[in-house]
Amino acid sequence: MKETVIQFGEGNFLRGFFDYFLHRMNTEKLYDGRAVIVQPRAGGKVQGLSEQGCKYNLYLRGIEKGETRCEHTLVESVSRCVDPYKDFEAFISLADNPDFRFIVSNTTEAGIAFDESCSLEDKPCLSFPGKVTQLLYRRYKNNMEGFVLLPCELIDNNGTKLKECVLRYAALWGLEEGFTQWVENENQFLNTLVDRIVTGYPTDETAALHPEDKYLDTAEIFHLWVIEGDFENELPLRKCGFNVIWTGDVKPYKKIKVRILNGAHTSLVAGALLSGIETVGEAMEDEAAFGFLNKAMNEEILPVIGDNEECRAFAESVFDRFRNPYIHHKWESISLNSISKFSVRVLPTVLEYKEKYGCFPKCLSLSLAFLIYYYKNGNPQDSQSAIEFIRNNSIEKILANKALWQRDISSMTRLIEEYYEKISEIGSKEAMKWVL
Repeated sequence: MKETVIQFGEGNFLRGFFDYFLHRMNTEKLYDGRAVIVQPRAGGKVQGLSEQGCKYNLYLRGIEKGETRCEHTLVESVSRCVDPYKDFEAFISLADNPDFRFIVSNTTEAGIAFDESCSLEDKPCLSFPGKVTQLLYRRYKNNMEGFVLLPCELIDNNGTKLKECVLRYAALWGLEEGFTQWVENENQFLNTLVDRIVTGYPTDETAALHPEDKYLDTAEIFHLWVIEGDFENELPLRKCGFNVIWTGDVKPYKKIKVRILNGAHTSLVAGALLSGIETVGEAMEDEAAFGFLNKAMNEEILPVIGDNEECRAFAESVFDRFRNPYIHHKWESISLNSISKFSVRVLPTVLEYKEKYGCFPKCLSLSLAFLIYYYKNGNPQDSQSAIEFIRNNSIEKILANKALWQRDISSMTRLIEEYYEKISEIGSKEAMKWVL
């Protein structure tokens, strides 16, 4: 089988996401190609993965349309691994193989960053975009066609930002104009949005099933890959049955994900913590918490962002994901930097609801009161300046602080004061029931 994909990143996510997709397309005779994994940082996992033949077991586990599913696959879509820090020539010579068509990456949110200390002569560049530029320049010098790049890092406009870094390196290193034109015209840097919780090596009895597999991986059933472009004819992901959307614009899908999935987490986190609910799964079994979230989703979030078939299906999948018995997602970990998250994930829905209906939504407004109450009385994980400001100021001054919310929302003062007093009076769980 030919090697057709260069993959930067050997971590749990890509092995539970793209490499699984590639394996399935191969086994169903829809594709004929394997990936070569390039270790993006020194001291990674590729040596250990190579020692077990680049094969590993993957378990997909969760709830789909109300039913619990568990699927096991021995993933065999990775042909070999390359550590550019130990064998630079093995890395750079990947550019010489005309069969390579795609570059896929997941190097964490901080991976797509420009480091001006990188040089073309480095073996290799420390930064991920620097390595990509080295690879592309070798490809260009070979007079070969370019690549389709599919970055999976969780940042906005990931493809565009990777391309910008490559072009900055070309300028910094004084590379010829022909290379810049080749990057622009012969390569496709596609913006993408990925969504799947990959839980990695299991902590339950699943590990005992494969004691020899140090790279055993687990993930939820749900997955989504939105890609700004269309290469389905070369990479038949949809034909293989995957939830992949080829589109001209990722942004509407980003909005749906942020407002529904992330918004659901952020709107409930403070209320759940104040109620002594430890995990997301426990919240779905709690009458008050589930009722609160259900009403917020169906009567406040969906009517604002679009109560259509696509949004409703995604919302239903979110509830299935929250119920997943294999994922113990703690509210405490979700609560990190909740103020900035609320300003992006929930507050726009609150304000758009007010504009559309003439009043503020009850549940999402209560979630703001919960958040302030938690910061004043709980153990928030945020910047010390944000915590101290909230603890030492009135609700009106808190809501008027543009640095916290990216806008002045003091028009909500009277309502939030009322909800805050209600939480103090009857407790958070009863407040959830009260607002219903």
